[in-house]
Parts: sequence; C-alpha cells; structure tokens
Amino acid sequence: MSDAILPLRRAIHAHLSVDAELTALIGAGRIHDEPPRAASGLYVVHGEVTAEDWSTGSDRGCEQKLSLVVWAGESASSRKALEAAARIVASLEGAVLVPEGHRLANLTWLSSKLARDPKTHLPTVTAIARAVARGNRAL
Repeated sequence: MSDAILPLRRAIHAHLSVDAELTALIGAGRIHDEPPRAASGLYVVHGEVTAEDWSTGSDRGCEQKLSLVVWAGESASSRKALEAAARIVASLEGAVLVPEGHRLANLTWLSSKLARDPKTHLPTVTAIARAVARGNRAL
C-alpha cells in the first residue's frame, strides 16, 4: 500500500493550494514537492513520509506519517512560518480529501517543530500528521 503515498500527497497539495487563508499568508503557487531554487519568502515543501501496512483481514490499508515543512525563505521571521504551519494544520483538520484509488479513513495532526536550518539559519516549521488510507479494493 505504499502506493497510497503519492495520491495522498497530491490530494493534500490540491487542498492546500486553494486554501485562501494559507494563500494570503504565503502567496499563490508556494507549495512544492521539492525545495525550489533561489526561493524567497515563505513556502511549503512536502517533507518526509513513512508508510506502514495497516491492512485488516478484508481490506488493504496503509498508515502514513507525513510532514509538511514551512520555510521562511530569505526572511528570518519564525512568527510567519508558525502562522503558516498553524493554518496548514487547521485547514487539513476535518478536510475531505479523496486520494485517487484510496479512501482516507483518518488524517490527524501529531506534532509541529520550529527549528533553524543548519546551513542557512533560516526558520523552518515541520508539521507532522498521521494518515490512514484504505485501498478501494479488498484483499
């Protein structure tokens, strides 16, 4: 069921891309799969993900721990990064996401961490969530 990673990532990306409050904080087109080159200002990058089998006797399932990382870009404002991360968590709470080929059973925020990148010393906020998805086909 590791095939649920990309569909869930796409569903989260699509949902956050149309969140007006998040767009007001970071700007349009500021959510990325990979860190953009020479970016300035706030932006969000899909971070690490781990996936584990969560199948039952009748259904295939996958539990994921996924992260979204808010980068402060050229700004040193941890406050703005924290605000954007809080908006991401609020936006995803209770969101109806439909990952292609899967049913999302649960998406829950687990933790957030404010840190400074060791190379640039710019603030980052990593929001970690737990998601459980079931395949549309039974075993």
